[in-house]
This record gives sequence, structure tokens and C-alpha cells, in this order.
Amino acid sequence: MNTSIRLDKRDLILAKGAEVMTRRGYHGTGVQEIVQTAGIPKGSFYHYFASKEDFALQALEHVYTPRLTRYAQALGNPQLSPRTRILGYYRELLAHFERQEKLEYHCFIGSLSFEMAELLPAVGAQVEAVMLRSVATLQRCLEQAQAAGELPADEDCANLAVFIGSAWQGALARLKVGNTAPIHAFVERLERLLRA
Repeated sequence: MNTSIRLDKRDLILAKGAEVMTRRGYHGTGVQEIVQTAGIPKGSFYHYFASKEDFALQALEHVYTPRLTRYAQALGNPQLSPRTRILGYYRELLAHFERQEKLEYHCFIGSLSFEMAELLPAVGAQVEAVMLRSVATLQRCLEQAQAAGELPADEDCANLAVFIGSAWQGALARLKVGNTAPIHAFVERLERLLRA
């Protein structure tokens, strides 16, 4: 079989299956629903994935690798000040949610961590690895902000990065009730946190 066709089919299953699992959760999603959404036979699923757990692990990587890359690019843009990079990134996300006709957001990583981190340690470890990469990216930008005089010299950038990451996950979880008020509050507080 042509390698590009194999990767395309695997990517299709990962993309469609992750959408289903994001909406319905790990337990609410069956392999049958994943393959129906992807429009493939059930045997194809097991050709690429050993189990639903294996699928979830690969889907986390599939969904979050490009997101983490975009985050690192946005927070590493040398044409903007570090503070501007951080605030601009989260303001853009707020604008994205406000453009949606029907606000509907379920955080894939949040859902999996709430539902499966204790039951499937491999999923918990993968979620933690993604979160640590995100926090490390933010910490580097915060340290640059501190060096540029945009944050107090005594600010604990590692702790602040963890706090911002956790607050963002909490704001995303609140989107499930259907309004952007938590995201507005997050951005407003972030603006105040990042004052020198």
C-alpha cells in the first residue's frame, strides 16, 4: 500500500475520531462511531490502532502537535514584544470563539484528563506531557518579558506560566455552558497580571 495513502487514512481517522471524542468524551465514543464518522470499515481502525486507548494517545499527539507548534510560533515572534505576543494570542482565541454562531467547544485534552487520567495512566501521562510543553513555551516568553522589563524582576515565571495554563483550561471548561464570559474574564485578568 502506498505510504501516503496509509498516512492520509490514518490522519482522517484521527481527525474525525478526535472530533467525536471531543464532543462525546472517551466513554461516550465507540470505535463504531469513529469509523462511521470517518467513512471507513471497522477493520481499517484496527489496522492503524491497537485499541481505543491507543487511538486516544495517537489522537492527542495528532491534535496537539500542530497546536503547540502554532503556540510556540506565536509566543516566539521576535517582531512583537513578549507581553504583546501572549496577550495577542489569547485575544485571537477570544475573537475566534466570539465569531462562532453557536458557541460549542469541548476541550479534547480537558475531557480526556477529567475522564481518563486515573483510569488509563498512559493517557494521563500524555496529557501531562502536552500541558508541560505548553507551560514551558509560555514560561520562556514570560522570562523574555521579564528581561525586557515588562514583568517585575521578582516575578516567578515558572509559577506564573503554570497558573495561566491552568486558568486557561478552566476557562475552556466553562465554555461548555455556552458563553464567552469566562474567556473575557481570563483575558482581562491576564492583561492585569502581565503589567510591570
